[in-house]
Amino acid sequence: MALGGGYCREIESHSKSVKNDPTLIKGDSFTAKSVSRLTEKYAMQSASNLKELLQCPICKISMYLPIYQCPNGHTICSDCRTRVKSRCPTCRFELGDIRCLALEKVAESLELPCRYQSLGCDDIFPYYNKHKHEQHCRFRPYNCPYAGSECSAVGDIATLVEHLKGDHHVDMHDGCTFNHRYVKSDPTEVENATWMLTVFNCFGRQFCLHFEAFQLGMSPVYMTFLQFMGEDIEARRFGYSLEVGGCGRKLVWQGIPRTIRDNHRKVRDSLDGLIIPRNLALLFSGGNDQELKLRVTGRIWNQHSAN
Repeated sequence: MALGGGYCREIESHSKSVKNDPTLIKGDSFTAKSVSRLTEKYAMQSASNLKELLQCPICKISMYLPIYQCPNGHTICSDCRTRVKSRCPTCRFELGDIRCLALEKVAESLELPCRYQSLGCDDIFPYYNKHKHEQHCRFRPYNCPYAGSECSAVGDIATLVEHLKGDHHVDMHDGCTFNHRYVKSDPTEVENATWMLTVFNCFGRQFCLHFEAFQLGMSPVYMTFLQFMGEDIEARRFGYSLEVGGCGRKLVWQGIPRTIRDNHRKVRDSLDGLIIPRNLALLFSGGNDQELKLRVTGRIWNQHSAN
């Protein structure tokens, strides 16, 4: 197979490199330092070669079981095999149902670091478990939580806080209590609009307050909720309350902030926050249908401290 031939050629080229590398040879023998350097050098080359070998030539993503090959030995992932209508993209031969068992075995024997190693993940995984871990790795970058537009920015929390402040001009507030006012001149108009009102810094962490107007079925509603800038397991350490009212009426919500791993639409669709029907919003505003005026107050607390 092509795989075997490639392996033999790699060993042969290594041998030539050893003979001609003056930095690794001292006289006719290797020093311990040279041997260590040589081992590290070719280990890195081998890992790089294997990574390239296991990369699908079409989608450029690492291949997982089942891995297919054409009669000439060209490999392809199962997803791309369907997309190319079972014809090899390299030599145009029919792919058929030939599995590349040798490459599957090679992959099965590998242990690789997480792709987010540079961001702090030190774990090593078997090849076929690595992808599943990376989908949920706590060190993977976060998406920008700004709800007012589709934003492709990603990064760690510190990077996103600076991004929200500099690029989206989001207000930053130090403290665990808040008081926000929402005013709309035409209360009969409900647009599919979203706002991130403020990022709160408290307990050494950051929280995003959202306010949104949308149609719930045929009924226009307003919704406000809090998100935690971090992982879900950390978010559960905190609680928050929201209150809106006026003219002798009041609505109160208490909950646990959702992580920004959940985008604002997912939280909105789950209705996990304070929901204000428009008829109540108008009552809170004075009941004259002239202007919508909502005042939202709230508080964030540490669940452990509260206990």
